Amino acid sequence: MAVFALVFLAPIGYSIYLSLFRTRLIGGTAFVGAQNYTDALSDAQFWSAFGRVALFLAVQVPIMLFVALLLALAIDSGRLYGAGFFRISVFLPYAVPAVVATLMWGFMYGTRFGLVGNLQDRLGVTLPDPLSPKYVLAAIGNVVTWEFVGYNMLILYSALRVVNPALYEAAAIDGAGQLRIIRAIKLPALRAPLLIATIFSIIGSFQLFNEPSIVKTLAPNAITTYFTPNLYAYSLSFSGQQYNYAATVAIIMGVLTMIVAYAVQLRGLRRAA
Repeated sequence: MAVFALVFLAPIGYSIYLSLFRTRLIGGTAFVGAQNYTDALSDAQFWSAFGRVALFLAVQVPIMLFVALLLALAIDSGRLYGAGFFRISVFLPYAVPAVVATLMWGFMYGTRFGLVGNLQDRLGVTLPDPLSPKYVLAAIGNVVTWEFVGYNMLILYSALRVVNPALYEAAAIDGAGQLRIIRAIKLPALRAPLLIATIFSIIGSFQLFNEPSIVKTLAPNAITTYFTPNLYAYSLSFSGQQYNYAATVAIIMGVLTMIVAYAVQLRGLRRAA
């Protein structure tokens, strides 16, 4: 409990404390109450960043979980050749640090270097620039999917491994095919694990920081300082020296993340009931 209070509760409490003050050039630091929250809730840059990660969540998370589900079903089917090697290979990107993964994909995305540039030279065509402002969010989504699809696959596959084999035998005796077994046995068994994976993915999407911050060094024109809420708070704190306002943004994002995650959990529990 002491460690939990030190590493979890204390930083949250200190952030709330900072968010209630404001430092001015003239007058120093003064207590402003909820004024920082009022300003943040009417901040167009904050809502632009929030809308961007909400779009990212709505598109990337379903795709990632769908791919993870397909991979888990394929490995669990027992018909995949080299299933053990395949499982490790899919999970391996999760062990790659986010900075390394983003740099690797960032160089492959380059139109003057890397894979995209080589394909353009070889095929003699002009491909869309993944690091352009129009496509950079999708490019980051591809990196995140590559990183975490194996992690989510392992969650779902672990849940499938604890299903009673007698259920499969009974279904086979009744003449059920593989698709029927998936719909009637495997998918119901994956409701709770899918809910957990969804909640983790929601939290991760709202915390999006490493990937855009690294891509910003490769494509500075495509990533703004308010590209994501976390990047916005970081810029406010370490570039703008606005620690109080940065803490306010962090607290608001924490509350919004809890609300969205709780709403998804509540919806999932109602469906299960």
